[in-house]
Amino acid sequence: MPGCGGAAARPTYHGAMPPVADPTALVAAVRAALAAVQDPEIHRPITELGMVRSVDVGPDGSGGTLATVGLDLTTPGCPLKDTLTRDITAAASGVPGITAVRVAMGVMSAEQRTELRSMLRGGSPEPVIPFAQPTSLTTVLAIASGKGGVGKSSVTANLAAAMAADGLRVGVLDADVYGFSIPRMLGVSRPPTRVDDMLLPPIAHGVKVVSIGMFVPAGQPVVWRGPMLHRALQQFLADVFWGDLDVLLLDLPPGTGDIAISVAQLLPSSEIVVVTTPQVAAAEVAERAGAVAQQTRQRVVGVVENMSWLEQPDGSRLEVFGAGGGATVAANLSRTTGTQVPLLGQVPLDVSLREAGDSGLPVVLAAPESPAAVVLRDVARRLASRGRGLAGRPLGLAPVAR
Repeated sequence: MPGCGGAAARPTYHGAMPPVADPTALVAAVRAALAAVQDPEIHRPITELGMVRSVDVGPDGSGGTLATVGLDLTTPGCPLKDTLTRDITAAASGVPGITAVRVAMGVMSAEQRTELRSMLRGGSPEPVIPFAQPTSLTTVLAIASGKGGVGKSSVTANLAAAMAADGLRVGVLDADVYGFSIPRMLGVSRPPTRVDDMLLPPIAHGVKVVSIGMFVPAGQPVVWRGPMLHRALQQFLADVFWGDLDVLLLDLPPGTGDIAISVAQLLPSSEIVVVTTPQVAAAEVAERAGAVAQQTRQRVVGVVENMSWLEQPDGSRLEVFGAGGGATVAANLSRTTGTQVPLLGQVPLDVSLREAGDSGLPVVLAAPESPAAVVLRDVARRLASRGRGLAGRPLGLAPVAR
């Protein structure tokens, strides 16, 4: 739920209450200060979201002036109470003449929630997939692999954290319905906040995250067939308020099944990053995952080779899974697709990478100078520096009569 609040204690004052000087001006100043307070989930000013119900000023009981801020919540629950209360208190306390702040919580009406959802959807009352619109400037990268166990989710989590650390607005959709692991790798422990039929994704390390793992009990498998998978993916793209993202990463399930096809249908401008290991068997399967892009008319923008080698104490490299798989996949996909598909990076085996994934703090943040983190951060910057192509976007051109 976006928005919650608490109450500041009101001190006791013995004697005549002094009058509040120019209360109208103080109320206006407090409202102006609150415009700088952003909802922690939506990242827009609480005044813009219609959450500030009222602002009143009066004696605080100790000779000063109390500002009472009425705040309407979307739901009675309050997962971010402390954050929002702290921010409101700090903003209002900075107004000259205000000596105490109280936040009085209420709940939005059904009409207010409807107006909020419509505003967040750009005026559309019904959900749409924002990334499929011709005007979308979001780069959508689907992280794919031919087989499981190559570290695709670990690569996804670290690319997202690295991009966010560089100042980009990043979202991750864990589309690996059967083997979801992104919530653990990014340290997400709470589900999205529900505003009727809209979901507000939790944020970890500056990354907005949604996964089917947030909606099923721990240890329970997801047993879905094609149509259900397609519908779930569609809902995660349309019903979730992602906001204005620079990059959306999708962690796809391994292989070339229903989800990969649905992504191509729902997000025709999405691009593919293929993750493989140096092993010949893994590389051969990875090529199939990339080759599907030719049939779905998606672009393969690069290959990441994971588990490339294990650095020894003497500085030599032990190639545990062989060598050359990533370069081979990149070369073969370049030939198959008729476009240049680069090998974006080779990520070495690194204990810190595994430890960071288990702890929920990606290695690019936990150990930024480790060998794996250096490569992953470089890959993230190479991907982020690419501008989105013009395919499917209006150019604002009109024919001129001769």
